[in-house]
Amino acid sequence: MVMDKRIEQLEQLSEIRAMMEKSSRFISLSGLSGIAAGLIATLGVIVTYSYLGSRPFEGLHLDKIGAENYSNWGMGIISFLISNALVVFGLAALIGIFFTRRTADKKGQKIWGAPSKRLLVNGVLPLAAGGIFCLALIQRGDLDLLLPSSLIFYGLACINASKYTVNDILYLGICTLILGCIGLFIPQFGIELWALGFGALHIAYGATMYKKYESS
Repeated sequence: MVMDKRIEQLEQLSEIRAMMEKSSRFISLSGLSGIAAGLIATLGVIVTYSYLGSRPFEGLHLDKIGAENYSNWGMGIISFLISNALVVFGLAALIGIFFTRRTADKKGQKIWGAPSKRLLVNGVLPLAAGGIFCLALIQRGDLDLLLPSSLIFYGLACINASKYTVNDILYLGICTLILGCIGLFIPQFGIELWALGFGALHIAYGATMYKKYESS
């Protein structure tokens, strides 16, 4: 009888802990938003190759291209990179909000509550710092480090925000961070690493999320 009572108490504590963890974490992130983000990023990379008139693994140094004042489609290289990044991140954010709202409605969770606020704040701070850092790189003409740096700060944002959502975000952040660090040493393949981090990894992450949390 004493053993049964202890087991029952432990089960109750486990249930309470699970409820507290659920209330403190935003669990309505959609796997479909990750897949969509990966596809959009991949499309952005394709557009970049088209703009530069190049193919993958040619070993492009953006510093050299910027120094030559390369221009195409009526835009210089810096204007193109900024515009392309804004379109990619903007579309990914809008589609992510759409799918996340739909998932939250299905789970009966508010999309804008204490858990989502904590997630947003902890994710935005590293991203904001990364945006400022990338602008400084552009101003200095250090374009080779631009793409690896964006991967690094995005990875840090995911790692920082993972405390307030599903653990899969942590693994995405770690992998993206590693790719960014590798890119610092082989910046001539920054576009390929960017495609792998923001494209392929997001598609894999989104598919995993969808299978684990949404397919049933």
